Amino acid sequence: MQPTTKTFPDTILVGISQTMTFAHDLSVGMWQNFMLRRHEITNRLGEDLYSIQVYPVDFDFGRHTPFTKWATAPVQPNTPVPQGMETLLIPEGLYAVFLYKGIPAEAEPFFRYIFTEWLPASGYSLDHRPHFEILGAKYQHNSPESEEEVWIPIKYKTK
Repeated sequence: MQPTTKTFPDTILVGISQTMTFAHDLSVGMWQNFMLRRHEITNRLGEDLYSIQVYPVDFDFGRHTPFTKWATAPVQPNTPVPQGMETLLIPEGLYAVFLYKGIPAEAEPFFRYIFTEWLPASGYSLDHRPHFEILGAKYQHNSPESEEEVWIPIKYKTK
């Protein structure tokens, strides 16, 4: 499972966010709320949705360590933000892009491989920018045939 590396451009997103932990994952309710309201977002750039994780500096990926998760859609600059939603900017940067096929509940070994095997053996280290998944045309909620792109922020290792 080798990723491609891509530079992701500055991207503006609109959506909702919630602080959670891996042990107390509130993603399902947050996404249900977002999906009911996504039609309120104007000036969208395509139909893809973005599931974003913003981790604090030196995040340890522990089961009880809080982070912020977002359910969003990319938009054009100066898009009005619906009441109860927020804007998030993903700054331009280098990413390792993996393809995940399956249901989210079974993704732990996939992510474990990325962070414990692929990343340490690569010429990269983790960068402090949002992590995200692009839920495109091949994404199917809770289907083993679902596919999504997983974007991990990276930078070249310093010597």
